[in-house]
Amino acid sequence: MADPTPPVVVEAEAPETTETTVRTLGRDAWHDLVRKPTFIVSAVLFVFFVVIAIVPSLFTSLTPTDCDLALSRQGPSSAAWFGYDNNGCDVYTHTIYGARASIMVGVLTALGVLIIGGIAGTVAGFYGKATDTVVSRLGDIFFGIPLLLGALIVLVSFPGNAETPELVTISKVVLALAVLGWPQIMRITRSSVLQVRSADYVQAARALGAGGTRMILKHVVPNSIAPVIVVATIAIGGYIAAEATLSFLGVGLQPPVVSWGLAISRAQDYVRTSPHMLLFPASALSLCVLAFIMLGDAIRDALDPKLR
Repeated sequence: MADPTPPVVVEAEAPETTETTVRTLGRDAWHDLVRKPTFIVSAVLFVFFVVIAIVPSLFTSLTPTDCDLALSRQGPSSAAWFGYDNNGCDVYTHTIYGARASIMVGVLTALGVLIIGGIAGTVAGFYGKATDTVVSRLGDIFFGIPLLLGALIVLVSFPGNAETPELVTISKVVLALAVLGWPQIMRITRSSVLQVRSADYVQAARALGAGGTRMILKHVVPNSIAPVIVVATIAIGGYIAAEATLSFLGVGLQPPVVSWGLAISRAQDYVRTSPHMLLFPASALSLCVLAFIMLGDAIRDALDPKLR
């Protein structure tokens, strides 16, 4: 008699599929950055100052020209959180609007230095020989000129006045700093390109007949740009401080441009009687410079494989 119980069929389980995430330098760097309090704090400050520079009207309803001599050098109060300067202008408003010119000088100078020094360092490192010698010696000449002293001489030679457009005044300061600040980026770019130039993928591209320009744009620059960007980010803070120093000395940005350096310059004669005129613009300047330096340091640590 046949067994009525049907046979039990055991189905083979399908193998589990695991999704493998491709690890890249950028992904690993971001994974490390989002877990660093230093990066979070500096990034928040960075975004905050950039928003202030782009849309200062979000933070104050006044303008830098809203002044009243009857309020000259009055201290902080509920009507004016940071008090008034010697012209009766709201220090808080000047501090907010001063971020635009100061940050513009820092960012544009860093871009100018990145372009000049990046191109010079790439050409010197990739082609080598006589080209490397000429570019390196030219960089040494400019590197021997102190940044602030050289910019001071350049700006004194091309003075501005109250009728000079704001963009022209900012451009002069940017050019003075960029022309003298590119050798540092050039050296870093050259060193990075020298390491990449001997890589296997560059040699393979050369063997396949790729031209110099194609190898530079497709292989050399993308693989050597990371340390250069990091140094340029850190340098933004230094350029903002340099602009403030030049404006404090009276040769940088000129009125009617509003900047932290000019605010500090106006406050120097009233430090004892009205310290609030110096305290708030100087604090904003220090905090902004610190934010850029901290941000650059965090990015550098994340992109450096030796620190993992």
